[in-house]
Amino acid sequence: MLNTSILAKVFKPSATLTLPAQTAFAILRVVVGVMMVHNGIDKLANIESFAKAYVEVIGLPFPIFFSYLAAFTELLGAPLLAIGLLTRPAALGLFGTMCVAMYHHVLVAGLSLPYLELSAIYAACFLFFLVSGGGLFSTDALVANWLDSNALSVQAKQIMRLEKAYQVSGAVEPVETSR
Repeated sequence: MLNTSILAKVFKPSATLTLPAQTAFAILRVVVGVMMVHNGIDKLANIESFAKAYVEVIGLPFPIFFSYLAAFTELLGAPLLAIGLLTRPAALGLFGTMCVAMYHHVLVAGLSLPYLELSAIYAACFLFFLVSGGGLFSTDALVANWLDSNALSVQAKQIMRLEKAYQVSGAVEPVETSR
Protein backbone atom coordinates (compact mmCIF):
# COMPACT_ATOMS: atom_id res chain seq x y z
CA MET A 1 0.00 0.00 0.00
CA LEU A 2 1.22 3.50 -0.84
CA ASN A 3 2.31 5.80 1.93
CA THR A 4 -0.39 8.41 2.67
CA SER A 5 2.13 11.25 2.57
CA ILE A 6 3.01 10.31 -1.02
CA LEU A 7 -0.67 10.25 -1.94
CA ALA A 8 -1.18 13.56 -0.17
CA LYS A 9 1.57 15.09 -2.34
CA VAL A 10 -0.20 13.87 -5.47
CA PHE A 11 -3.44 15.54 -4.39
CA LYS A 12 -1.90 18.68 -2.84
CA PRO A 13 -2.52 21.81 -4.90
CA SER A 14 0.41 24.12 -5.60
CA ALA A 15 -1.11 27.48 -6.35
CA THR A 16 -1.31 31.03 -5.06
CA LEU A 17 -2.81 31.23 -1.59
CA THR A 18 -5.27 34.09 -1.94
CA LEU A 19 -9.04 33.85 -1.91
CA PRO A 20 -9.55 35.69 -5.23
CA ALA A 21 -6.91 33.59 -7.02
CA GLN A 22 -8.32 30.31 -5.69
CA THR A 23 -11.85 31.39 -6.65
CA ALA A 24 -10.69 32.21 -10.18
CA PHE A 25 -8.86 28.85 -10.45
CA ALA A 26 -12.00 27.02 -9.34
CA ILE A 27 -14.20 28.89 -11.82
CA LEU A 28 -11.74 28.19 -14.65
CA ARG A 29 -11.52 24.52 -13.68
CA VAL A 30 -15.30 24.08 -13.61
CA VAL A 31 -15.97 26.00 -16.83
CA VAL A 32 -13.25 24.23 -18.83
CA GLY A 33 -14.29 20.83 -17.46
CA VAL A 34 -17.98 21.34 -18.21
CA MET A 35 -17.32 22.74 -21.69
CA MET A 36 -15.05 19.83 -22.61
CA VAL A 37 -17.63 17.09 -21.97
CA HIS A 38 -19.56 17.74 -25.17
CA ASN A 39 -16.45 16.95 -27.25
CA GLY A 40 -16.44 13.39 -25.93
CA ILE A 41 -20.17 13.05 -26.56
CA ASP A 42 -19.74 14.31 -30.13
CA LYS A 43 -16.99 11.75 -30.79
CA LEU A 44 -19.11 8.88 -29.51
CA ALA A 45 -22.09 9.98 -31.60
CA ASN A 46 -20.28 8.80 -34.74
CA ILE A 47 -17.03 7.15 -33.75
CA GLU A 48 -16.30 5.73 -37.21
CA SER A 49 -16.59 9.14 -38.84
CA PHE A 50 -14.31 10.70 -36.20
CA ALA A 51 -11.77 7.90 -36.66
CA LYS A 52 -11.71 8.37 -40.41
CA ALA A 53 -11.67 12.19 -40.43
CA TYR A 54 -9.20 12.75 -37.60
CA VAL A 55 -7.27 9.71 -36.40
CA GLU A 56 -6.53 8.11 -39.78
CA VAL A 57 -5.45 11.50 -41.18
CA ILE A 58 -2.62 11.84 -38.67
CA GLY A 59 -1.50 8.25 -39.24
CA LEU A 60 -2.17 6.67 -35.85
CA PRO A 61 -2.67 2.91 -35.89
CA PHE A 62 -5.94 1.43 -34.61
CA PRO A 63 -8.05 4.51 -35.37
CA ILE A 64 -11.24 3.17 -33.74
CA PHE A 65 -9.35 2.33 -30.52
CA PHE A 66 -7.73 5.77 -30.34
CA SER A 67 -11.05 7.43 -31.13
CA TYR A 68 -12.68 5.67 -28.20
CA LEU A 69 -9.67 6.52 -26.03
CA ALA A 70 -10.00 10.23 -26.89
CA ALA A 71 -13.78 10.19 -26.37
CA PHE A 72 -13.63 8.48 -22.98
CA THR A 73 -10.70 10.64 -21.88
CA GLU A 74 -12.91 13.64 -22.51
CA LEU A 75 -16.05 12.05 -21.04
CA LEU A 76 -14.33 10.93 -17.84
CA GLY A 77 -11.48 13.41 -17.50
CA ALA A 78 -13.52 16.56 -18.01
CA PRO A 79 -15.99 15.94 -15.14
CA LEU A 80 -13.11 14.86 -12.88
CA LEU A 81 -11.36 18.12 -13.72
CA ALA A 82 -14.56 20.10 -13.08
CA ILE A 83 -14.99 18.69 -9.56
CA GLY A 84 -11.25 18.75 -8.91
CA LEU A 85 -10.85 15.02 -8.27
CA LEU A 86 -7.67 13.41 -9.62
CA THR A 87 -7.10 16.74 -11.31
CA ARG A 88 -3.53 16.15 -12.44
CA PRO A 89 -4.13 12.74 -14.09
CA ALA A 90 -7.33 14.05 -15.72
CA ALA A 91 -5.50 17.16 -16.96
CA LEU A 92 -2.68 14.98 -18.33
CA GLY A 93 -5.09 12.92 -20.42
CA LEU A 94 -6.97 15.98 -21.63
CA PHE A 95 -3.73 17.84 -22.40
CA GLY A 96 -2.56 14.86 -24.49
CA THR A 97 -5.85 14.80 -26.37
CA MET A 98 -5.56 18.51 -27.15
CA CYS A 99 -1.95 18.11 -28.31
CA VAL A 100 -3.10 15.45 -30.78
CA ALA A 101 -5.93 17.76 -31.89
CA MET A 102 -3.46 20.60 -32.45
CA TYR A 103 -1.20 18.27 -34.44
CA HIS A 104 -4.19 17.31 -36.60
CA HIS A 105 -5.05 20.97 -37.21
CA VAL A 106 -1.46 21.78 -38.22
CA LEU A 107 -1.39 18.82 -40.65
CA VAL A 108 -4.70 19.74 -42.22
CA ALA A 109 -4.61 23.55 -42.24
CA GLY A 110 -1.04 24.56 -41.42
CA LEU A 111 -0.49 27.20 -38.76
CA SER A 112 -3.96 28.64 -39.20
CA LEU A 113 -5.05 30.33 -35.98
CA PRO A 114 -8.79 29.83 -36.48
CA TYR A 115 -8.23 26.03 -36.55
CA LEU A 116 -5.69 25.98 -33.71
CA GLU A 117 -7.33 28.52 -31.43
CA LEU A 118 -9.75 26.44 -29.36
CA SER A 119 -7.55 23.37 -28.95
CA ALA A 120 -4.57 25.56 -28.00
CA ILE A 121 -6.61 27.39 -25.35
CA TYR A 122 -7.85 24.07 -23.95
CA ALA A 123 -4.31 22.66 -24.00
CA ALA A 124 -2.96 25.67 -22.10
CA CYS A 125 -5.69 25.35 -19.46
CA PHE A 126 -5.07 21.62 -19.05
CA LEU A 127 -1.32 22.21 -18.79
CA PHE A 128 -1.97 24.77 -16.05
CA PHE A 129 -4.01 22.24 -14.02
CA LEU A 130 -1.48 19.49 -14.72
CA VAL A 131 1.25 21.64 -13.17
CA SER A 132 -0.65 23.31 -10.32
CA GLY A 133 -3.37 20.81 -9.42
CA GLY A 134 -7.00 21.59 -8.73
CA GLY A 135 -6.47 24.45 -6.29
CA LEU A 136 -7.72 24.79 -2.76
CA PHE A 137 -11.40 24.66 -3.73
CA SER A 138 -11.13 21.14 -5.13
CA THR A 139 -11.87 17.63 -4.01
CA ASP A 140 -8.14 16.92 -4.31
CA ALA A 141 -7.35 19.47 -1.60
CA LEU A 142 -9.90 17.88 0.73
CA VAL A 143 -8.44 14.43 0.04
CA ALA A 144 -4.89 15.72 0.62
CA ASN A 145 -5.94 17.23 3.95
CA TRP A 146 -7.75 14.01 4.92
CA LEU A 147 -4.74 11.83 4.03
CA ASP A 148 -2.20 14.05 5.78
CA SER A 149 -3.35 16.86 8.07
CA ASN A 150 0.03 18.57 7.54
CA ALA A 151 -0.15 18.50 3.73
CA LEU A 152 -1.70 21.96 3.53
CA SER A 153 -0.41 25.10 5.21
CA VAL A 154 -2.38 26.93 7.88
CA GLN A 155 -2.99 29.73 5.38
CA ALA A 156 -4.38 27.24 2.86
CA LYS A 157 -6.67 25.73 5.49
CA GLN A 158 -7.86 29.21 6.44
CA ILE A 159 -8.76 29.93 2.84
CA MET A 160 -10.53 26.57 2.63
CA ARG A 161 -12.15 27.22 6.01
CA LEU A 162 -10.81 23.95 7.41
CA GLU A 163 -8.73 25.26 10.28
CA LYS A 164 -10.74 24.98 13.51
CA ALA A 165 -8.59 27.59 15.24
CA TYR A 166 -9.38 30.03 12.43
CA GLN A 167 -13.11 29.40 12.67
CA VAL A 168 -13.20 29.63 16.47
CA SER A 169 -10.77 32.55 16.90
CA GLY A 170 -13.42 35.16 16.20
CA ALA A 171 -16.15 33.47 18.24
CA VAL A 172 -17.23 35.03 21.50
CA GLU A 173 -18.40 32.85 24.34
CA PRO A 174 -21.90 33.78 25.53
CA VAL A 175 -21.94 35.03 29.09
CA GLU A 176 -24.58 33.63 31.40
CA THR A 177 -26.23 35.98 33.83
CA SER A 178 -27.99 34.76 36.92
CA ARG A 179 -30.87 36.51 38.60
